[in-house]
Amino acid sequence: MKFVDEALIRVEAGDGGSGCVSFRREKYIPKGGPDGGDGGDGGSIYLVADNSLNTLVDFRYQRLHRAERGHKGMGREMRGRSGRDLRLSVPVGTRVLERETGELIGELLEPDQSLLVAQGGFHGIGNARYKSSTNRAPRQFTPGSPGERRDLQLELVLLADVGLLGLPNAGKSSLIRQVSSARPKVADYPFTTLHPNLGVVRAGHDRSFVVADIPGLIEGAADGAGLGIQFLKHLSRTSLLLHLVDMATLDQPEEPAEQVRKIETELASFGRDLLEKERWLVLNKTDLLDPKDYQTGRARLLERLAWQGPVFGISALTGQGTAELVSCLMRRLEALKAAAPVPAPPEQAGAMRSAAHASEPSREAAWHPLG
Repeated sequence: MKFVDEALIRVEAGDGGSGCVSFRREKYIPKGGPDGGDGGDGGSIYLVADNSLNTLVDFRYQRLHRAERGHKGMGREMRGRSGRDLRLSVPVGTRVLERETGELIGELLEPDQSLLVAQGGFHGIGNARYKSSTNRAPRQFTPGSPGERRDLQLELVLLADVGLLGLPNAGKSSLIRQVSSARPKVADYPFTTLHPNLGVVRAGHDRSFVVADIPGLIEGAADGAGLGIQFLKHLSRTSLLLHLVDMATLDQPEEPAEQVRKIETELASFGRDLLEKERWLVLNKTDLLDPKDYQTGRARLLERLAWQGPVFGISALTGQGTAELVSCLMRRLEALKAAAPVPAPPEQAGAMRSAAHASEPSREAAWHPLG
């Protein structure tokens, strides 16, 4: 299936049904009075996170989504049927934005989580609701209100604990193959990886984390060179980054230190938040170097970068050093999780929402013709 992580769609909620003007007419019952019923509410549109989906490709082919409108009211005070809500399945990790303003509407980060993106119209009022002691035969009614219409931008941002960074052929796909069951394509030419890949890394019984591999970056990616920086957003939700460096290029004009600086330049062009995220240096392809040459190159690299963070030397091809890397990553992720603030319990969160809604007028009060 084609990987698509962006889509533009239009959602149109259903209009509310109009109220009815009707009078009761039965034999032997003169002046029966008004009996026009209310219309039905229009259907709303929800996005629902589906754990079985991993792409937004379906929204590339169907961009317009409409919910059912409410039916009109009828005589004998019969209310019209409300329109059915429309529920659209999207992958977990989908971010929803207003297309024109770029305003974030919401994110779907948990399976089965739902997000209201278009509110259905409110029903119209029939003339039976207008009768009073001074208005015995009202002919007033209200039409249903129109449903919301919005242009949305959907962005899929993969949910991963660790993200892999590096130039093409740095060994990111080889590493994710070595430490997980993911099987991304690996070859000896640049840009083998064309779309992000996820791999689940097992670090023991009931201990695991998710790694995200994105296509390699090159100089000028921020300006659209190579595959650009469009996939860097998939690293925005990670806890830390692994910056892979090809140590087999020690004897080439572009030394590893220059490779690292180029990636840092592209990260800064994308956003300071990603550049300032915790980042570990992973020196790959150590199996291709003499141990003495590797130690010399490592010392020169760290000195030129003035690197203060963790450094690991590995061979993604043979697996050398990957077990230690995985173990350290698991311990660090567990420490970050333990230090994270505890969210409010559901009861408290629900109470806060109830208190917020209590200060707002209800839809019925806002639309009732008598105030």
